Amino acid sequence: MRFGFHISIAGGFSKVMERARRRGCETIQLFSRNPRGWAYTPLNQQEVDRFRKELSRTSISPLFVHLPYLPNLASEDPDLYGKSLGALQADLSRASSLGAPYLIIHVGHRVRLPEDEAIRRIAEGINEAFQKVRNSVMLLLETTAGQGTEVGHRFSQLRKIIRVVDERERMGVCLDTAHAFGAGYDLSTLKGLERTLAEFQEEIGLEKLHLVHLNDTRSPLGGHVDRHWHIGEGNIGLDGFKNIVNHPLLTHLPGIMETPRKDDVEDQRNMDVIRGLVEANP
Repeated sequence: MRFGFHISIAGGFSKVMERARRRGCETIQLFSRNPRGWAYTPLNQQEVDRFRKELSRTSISPLFVHLPYLPNLASEDPDLYGKSLGALQADLSRASSLGAPYLIIHVGHRVRLPEDEAIRRIAEGINEAFQKVRNSVMLLLETTAGQGTEVGHRFSQLRKIIRVVDERERMGVCLDTAHAFGAGYDLSTLKGLERTLAEFQEEIGLEKLHLVHLNDTRSPLGGHVDRHWHIGEGNIGLDGFKNIVNHPLLTHLPGIMETPRKDDVEDQRNMDVIRGLVEANP
């Protein structure tokens, strides 16, 4: 498994690679713009070219772009839905410009909508975005904790979305360990991990799994709360992560950490811990 972090773009994309190198990243994830707002400025082509050139000089791969937090394709509000669709289209294009083969999306909140109606709206929005943005970027649906009216906390929900999307070859999944645990998938034991992967295979197919977000959690099992924590210090624990990073069905995947961060020291500690769990011959 190739390990990395979500890297800040504060100060511009020219700062990203140095931050990634300091953390010993083998893969990275980033936002292409402010994750907590709708407005954005076009990418600076000179800065993008420099970023891509610096990235090409490293072995860091693959690059993941994460959609901002605000978009909600499950919304019945026309204004929010329209903004969300526009954001998805913009970031599909921006991901391609940055050289990222993957864009990650939080599935959304259905609020008052029935689940099947919310799933239909999500899939229709993805279809429209794919029709408008004709590139090779794969959209990864991130598993959720099921907090409030979140959609995507059961693998069956993700399967339903993917099956309604016309270009299924452009669809994949990001399994977030903290979210999955909060949703009721027990990743703290080998038995629970095996059950989780078996359900994923049955509902979606493991060939659709392209990324693991490696996050411990302060949420109880099935608590439906999103509370990321440091590797091995939460309810999944060191044994849980040791099973995850050495599982033969997962070792070929990239693993991105989104653990709490006050400074570089915390990132380095999490990187040291996760690498220390890797067995020589899993």
